Amino acid sequence: MKPRKKRRGTPRKNTGASPCGRGRGVLNYATMFFRPKVVTCPRNQHCISRKNIDPDALRVLQRLSAAGHTAYLVGGGVRDLLLGRVPKDFDVSTDAHPGALKRLFRNCFLIGRRFRLAHIIFGKKIIETSTFRRQPEPDPAQDGNGEVYQREDNTFGTPEEDAKRRDFTVNALFYDIKTFAVIDYVGGLKDLAAKTMRTIGDPNIRFREDPVRMMRAARLAARLGFRIDWASRRAMRRHAAEIHNASAPRVQEEIMRLFTHRAAEGAFRLLWEHGLLQHLMPDLHDHVQNSGKNKSPLWAHLRALDADPLSADASNSLRLAVLFYPLFREAFEKDAKNGRVNRVAHTRQIMEKFSEQYKIPKMTRFTTIALIEGLARFDENTPDSPRGRRFASHPLFPQALALRRILLAAAGEKDPGLAVWETAAGEAAANPGFEYKRSRGRRRRFGRRRDEGEAPAENAEQT
Repeated sequence: MKPRKKRRGTPRKNTGASPCGRGRGVLNYATMFFRPKVVTCPRNQHCISRKNIDPDALRVLQRLSAAGHTAYLVGGGVRDLLLGRVPKDFDVSTDAHPGALKRLFRNCFLIGRRFRLAHIIFGKKIIETSTFRRQPEPDPAQDGNGEVYQREDNTFGTPEEDAKRRDFTVNALFYDIKTFAVIDYVGGLKDLAAKTMRTIGDPNIRFREDPVRMMRAARLAARLGFRIDWASRRAMRRHAAEIHNASAPRVQEEIMRLFTHRAAEGAFRLLWEHGLLQHLMPDLHDHVQNSGKNKSPLWAHLRALDADPLSADASNSLRLAVLFYPLFREAFEKDAKNGRVNRVAHTRQIMEKFSEQYKIPKMTRFTTIALIEGLARFDENTPDSPRGRRFASHPLFPQALALRRILLAAAGEKDPGLAVWETAAGEAAANPGFEYKRSRGRRRRFGRRRDEGEAPAENAEQT
């Protein structure tokens, strides 16, 4: 038997991780993210037509192009057009600086402090136009403190740099108005075909730069029916606690966006699965954990909200009432054994912590409390009674009726009286005599009390 030859060259050091990133050591994400080639998809290979683009957005693109600037349709508008959806809005990116945009468009208004954005206004419509940006250079002071949160974002760049600074690959596709081609710098077309939400670059860094991106990943995945890639899911679980580094107004805005496009159930379920709900709404997370997890009543309530006809135009108060009603019901049933329960106090207690943490407007908070507290009036009154007619003519009655309808649908119940209440609401809206008037009570009369037998002042003057 021949002796085994020794391997030539220097032995490879044991770094604790395999080349595929599955060793026993720390996962090396640098081996997972490569530099993709720039892909240009010509007009005959994609479905975007100028007929589906807003005319005012086309006007902005064409004027910038005629002035010698590079101008692309960018962001979610390109993504939705490629998916055959109707975009909510259209954004434009260009190499023209804000001052040049101001000179080109008389209807342009510059906003923003960190980075100047141009709002080009056409009536009630706004075409948001930005200059190409690039990822800012790391701050040594922040690196020394271990902080990665991005606080500056005001450096101009090239189209490729602008694409790579965006959050997800499917949101970094550009539509060129000159050649009618789709330009892909980050592999977004491939992920769009695979229905995958993937961050651009290392998700551990990108989520720490802006923790709100984790909420956006859940919202977009639920809305589009995509799956979140493995690396991003792992990073979301690892850095979920860093959502506290984001500002309260931004988190509040993103929470309200979770209810849009009839995808509230999927979005909140993804937040719960990846550990974000525990840090965003601890009480709601505990309720899900203690009420069946995947079979929690919360999912049925959000599913009914998505299916309701009023879901697209629902107010934030109605959405929060549906979200927090399971907590109210749990507290109500717990204290109902001890006697009469103060519904308003329970609702205020549940809403107080959430409202203070995320700076919920007072009008939204008080309307949410009124909607939950007013549910008892459907059982206490009848539509043909005077109190029932006043209740049906109240300005909040359509939302209260929608909340009642959503809760019945979530429980799988049917109320024959619901149609009667809807009829009463229609009559109250059509008949001015049913106009809601707040009870003022008996008016008190002021003035000197007249003694018995004393004549009125008029008679006294006449005599």
